[in-house]
This record gives sequence, C-alpha cells and structure tokens, in this order.
Amino acid sequence: MKRVLSLTFIFAFFTILVAGCSSTSSTGNSNKLVIGIDDKFAPMGFRDENNEIVGFDIDLAKAAAKEMEKEVVFQPIDWSTKESELSSGRIDLIWNGYTITDERKEKVLFTKPYLKNAQVIVTKADSEISKMDDLTGKVVGVQSLSSASDALNANDIKSKIKEVTEFKDNVLALSDLKIGRIDAVVIDQIVADYYMTKEADTYKLLDESLAPEEYGIGVKKGNEKLLNELQKALDKINQNGTAAKISEKWFGEDRVLK
Repeated sequence: MKRVLSLTFIFAFFTILVAGCSSTSSTGNSNKLVIGIDDKFAPMGFRDENNEIVGFDIDLAKAAAKEMEKEVVFQPIDWSTKESELSSGRIDLIWNGYTITDERKEKVLFTKPYLKNAQVIVTKADSEISKMDDLTGKVVGVQSLSSASDALNANDIKSKIKEVTEFKDNVLALSDLKIGRIDAVVIDQIVADYYMTKEADTYKLLDESLAPEEYGIGVKKGNEKLLNELQKALDKINQNGTAAKISEKWFGEDRVLK
C-alpha cells in the first residue's frame, strides 16, 4: 500500500511540474504580455532590414507595457487564426491594426478605439482603373479573414468583380499586383499610405474607399482585469504625450484618438 501511495504522489507531482512549465502566456507569468501580430503589416508591425519587429503598434505596445510594468513579447501568428490563438491562451492580446467589428466583439473584448482607418483600393500606377466601378470584371486581392475582406463582401461592387483572390498577408497581395496577376488590392488605408511613400511610382490609390473603421486591441473574453489595466495604461500614454510622439514618428502627425 505504501508503494502505491508513493507512486501516486510522484505522478501527481510530475503532472503539476509539467503543467507549470508548459504555460506560454500571461496565465503562467503575470509580468509578461504575449502579443499576437502579423509581422508583415507595415507600418503597424513588420520586420525591418535587420529582421527586427518594428512599427507603430510595436512602439505603442512597448509604451503601454512599461506603464503596466510588464515585459512584452511579440508573437507572429497566422492572422486568419488570431481569435483562436487568443481564446486558447497562446497569446494575451491581438494588437496589430486589429479592426473593431460587431462580429469580432462577439469573440473578444476590445479597448477603446485608438486609431481611425478605412479600407481603400490600390492598383498599379499605370492601371486603367480610376474608380470603384472599374473593378467590374477584374480580379481583386484581399488578405484572408481581414476587415478588407469583410468590407469588400459588404459592398455592391463585390457582385461585379470577376474573382476575389485571398492572400496570407498584404505583402503577397501587393507583390501579385505589381507583377499583374491581379488588378487591384483592397487594403487598410494606413498600410496603403505607407507603401505609397515607398513606391509611389508603382501604385496608385483610388479616391473612393469601401468602409471607415477604427483599430482596437483584442483581449480574451472574461479577462476584464487585463482589459481595464491595459486601457488605463493607454489613457496614461495618451495624456502624457507619449502616444502622440509615437504617431509623429510613424505617420508624421498625431493620429491617435483621444
């Protein structure tokens, strides 16, 4: 009997030890924030020429984490599985140009909006497409399971488009546009503006937009404690001017919602 009890105790201890070592999010470490990002979403979060993760949202997250006295870890994820990554606990936050929508509100908690955005149409600079109706019969690219895809599906022009091609990220979509595999890309205006400053001779931006929207930060349902702590930190860096300085660094002006 003593031998059975000893083996039971050893097994229980081993199980607890393994469980404690396997935690990867702030559930296992209250001083760490694991943030899920799309690392090809310039200028919000992307890799620079040194393969370092940089961007507006990256700097903003670091500033907020400093206020919260937490260590921040940026975890590149498949953007199409972002809500699953959050609900499973593998990440603590979705923070990388994450548009607030009614559908997403059913899956996550959101902070207050911190940045305005819109879904716009980008074509090649020499394209004959000059207005939204010109997309009739064309092939249009979008990032898979993005707000760009939602905006396109909600617009009447969708029924007139020949084909919609989905991409894992915007970089792939723009690359296919550049070589002529697709005719246009529906993309976040903030991202489009960034690429226009880099490759103005390659792309052009149509005047019409599909949908205005706002960015927020996604927190796991039920974790109001983290949501409130994060919002308090965001309010603080708004009030002390830190957020404005970060915005001026990346956009040349203060675009942060107060």
